[in-house]
Amino acid sequence: MQPTGVLETAKATNPVKDLQKFGQSVWLDYIRRDLLTTGELKRLIDDDGLRGMTSNPSIFEKAIADSSFYSDFLKSLESKGLDANGRYEALAIRDIQDAADIFRPVYDSTRARDGYVSLEVSPYIALETERTVTEARRLWKAVNRENVMIKVPGTAEGIPAFEQLIGEGININVTLLFSQDVYEQVAEGYISGLEQLTANSGNLSKIASVASFFVSRIDNSVDAMVDERLKKSSDPQERQKLEAVKGKVAIANAKLAYQSYLRIFGTERWKRLAAKGAQSQRVLWASTSTKNPAYSDVLYVEELIGPDTVNTIPPATFDAFRDHGHPRLSLTENIEGARQTMKLLGEIGISMKEVTGKLSEDGVKQFSDAFGKLIKAVDQNPQGQKN
Repeated sequence: MQPTGVLETAKATNPVKDLQKFGQSVWLDYIRRDLLTTGELKRLIDDDGLRGMTSNPSIFEKAIADSSFYSDFLKSLESKGLDANGRYEALAIRDIQDAADIFRPVYDSTRARDGYVSLEVSPYIALETERTVTEARRLWKAVNRENVMIKVPGTAEGIPAFEQLIGEGININVTLLFSQDVYEQVAEGYISGLEQLTANSGNLSKIASVASFFVSRIDNSVDAMVDERLKKSSDPQERQKLEAVKGKVAIANAKLAYQSYLRIFGTERWKRLAAKGAQSQRVLWASTSTKNPAYSDVLYVEELIGPDTVNTIPPATFDAFRDHGHPRLSLTENIEGARQTMKLLGEIGISMKEVTGKLSEDGVKQFSDAFGKLIKAVDQNPQGQKN
């Protein structure tokens, strides 16, 4: 299975590349061996302005289970005495290192702002602070690339681990963020970590982090609740409010999180660190493929464009935006409308705290389940399946 159309020749006017004009970096939410070995990734960097890459257990599981690109490497590990987890890690580290090397010119030319590749700690330890710290340190050392980010979940246990790792000078992608409140905890944790790093005479200009804020899953969850309520409601006023929030909450939630970013990284406390060379922790929009066919297939790209942000986009959405995306500075549009959407949500009795809490819990479980499938795929494939 090839990335759908990812290799199409870039147009004279390329909407993906044009996102840079608005201060947004595009990363690819995808990795597979052939992307690295055939020159495809280099072409995406050159033609589309691609500036980074994210991976997760689900992406690696599909790459291994649905292709034979890893068969020879896995077979070569059979004599090493590694279990399936060890073989996966060897495979993942090789891919992450090779991708990081391809992105190194981007890292250098942007002065460590972009050019990153992310590798996730095991989701099995998402609720264990010390184990997360230990594994992140180990993976950071094993990959041994300045332009890698270790992914740590934004759970109650993961946030203190993240803060400690930033204080040690390790680049971190904090993932599975849904809540504005939790995002603010992460941003404050980043600043605290940098303060610790500078107290230990660390080089602030060499540390980078993103806060991966998930988008489309919010609408999936809220829309399902709204649809159930619409089936039961005969009150015209209630129905009007229900219809008014459908398909609007994810973008409103993200826009308000960005307002928090602007506030937190505009404080005097932050400015003192910036004066020493620190770069802000950008918000990264994740889960930006459209799940509901009634919505535009580029909705979660078009509506979240703004300075100092990243959008990590899966291949199909990447192609769709290149084909018919319309970039504009959308992230700071109609903030009052975003606040009104969240207010209406409360008025109809849907708790955003409950929605985001459940999504975070489900996200950890989904990545854990994917990791289990991934280890099974490694165990079953040195022969591979299909290309």
